[in-house]
Amino acid sequence: MSIWFTEKQTENFGITAKIKQTYVSEKTDFQQLDMVETEEFGNMLLLDGMVMTTEKDEFVYHEMIAHVPLHTHPNPKKVLVVGGGDGGVIREILKHPEVEKATLVDIDGKVIEYSKQYLPTIAGKLDDPRVDVQVDDGFMHIAKSEKEYDVILVDSTEPVGPAVNLFTKGFYEGIAKALKDDGVFVAQTDNPWFQQDLIRNAYQDVSETFPITRLYTANIPTYPSGLWTFTLGSKTYDPLEVTEERFHELDTKYYTNDIHRAAFALPKFVADLLKK
Repeated sequence: MSIWFTEKQTENFGITAKIKQTYVSEKTDFQQLDMVETEEFGNMLLLDGMVMTTEKDEFVYHEMIAHVPLHTHPNPKKVLVVGGGDGGVIREILKHPEVEKATLVDIDGKVIEYSKQYLPTIAGKLDDPRVDVQVDDGFMHIAKSEKEYDVILVDSTEPVGPAVNLFTKGFYEGIAKALKDDGVFVAQTDNPWFQQDLIRNAYQDVSETFPITRLYTANIPTYPSGLWTFTLGSKTYDPLEVTEERFHELDTKYYTNDIHRAAFALPKFVADLLKK
């Protein structure tokens, strides 16, 4: 008998994957956590029935949320990741030689624990000496920080459960306060096929908080619709004005200098979401 997992991405649409085995199925203090091995995408982390990351396609998301802002900022020494307990964003951040300290704040320590065990190629840099891992509420961590970080990356789940507060204007205003005077931040902002209101609202809230706001996209097969958006807010630096000399030669599979620029070329129906 074959066992299949289906993520119901809307009331009328979902994606499905054939399961080889289940490693973990646990109700943590914050969410339902499942770690499974799939035939097509390797090991897969699920939170509340939603695909968070897989061994096969994780590099797209983690490279795009990290390298775009880290190349936009000319000297990102201190970086904060809110969420991201699987460690993939941290792995990418540490590829930048300017980074002196990367702080990870995830509310659910079980995500960190099981990612180290079952997703070692993703979580393998969490023990690096430049990394400070904190099991804590990212919203409150932001609220207590002031002019502390050069770059902040919000690697959250969709706006359900513990991540609801990470999609509010108050949170973006807190991020602005936690950033230094020339800081940059990026948040994942879901997909433009099923979450148009979320993108529209997030972009408006960020643009009312930061003088420079940009939306960019990437293709991630296991995320709803496969087309994903990221919203960048910057106090000073424009990601479209990064010079060729600023780019590092990085070990990547998706991100390139050309992709950095091309990701901001939006399909018209996506660009239309940003119009007031």
